[in-house]
Amino acid sequence: VHLVESGGGSVQTGGSLRVSCAASGLTYGDYCLAWFRQAPGKEREGVAATSNTGRTYYVDSVKGRFTISLDNRKNTLYLQLNSLKPEDTAMYYCAPRYFYCPSSWSPSLYNYWGQGTQVSVSS
Repeated sequence: VHLVESGGGSVQTGGSLRVSCAASGLTYGDYCLAWFRQAPGKEREGVAATSNTGRTYYVDSVKGRFTISLDNRKNTLYLQLNSLKPEDTAMYYCAPRYFYCPSSWSPSLYNYWGQGTQVSVSS
């Protein structure tokens, strides 16, 4: 599995960004694709996830502001980030796992990681 994130950048509070993750190698069965983020000095945390059948999941801190989507034809995962806040500043990573999206956001449940894309929000 190969993952390439892109689309990060710097915006002011209230701004928007869309980050992308080009995924290859997920060739069979059901799987879950998630976005995680990690700020300096903090643990990696889950943000949003989607199954390849279209079910989506969000952590409370981003509900109503972020939207995860999957373009199966392009094998690309997206995360639309709206109403950004300084606390959203982090490196954003996509991560897949086979089968279902787990109820836990533990990063250890995901099998592969990309290199990340930086999102910076200034006040």
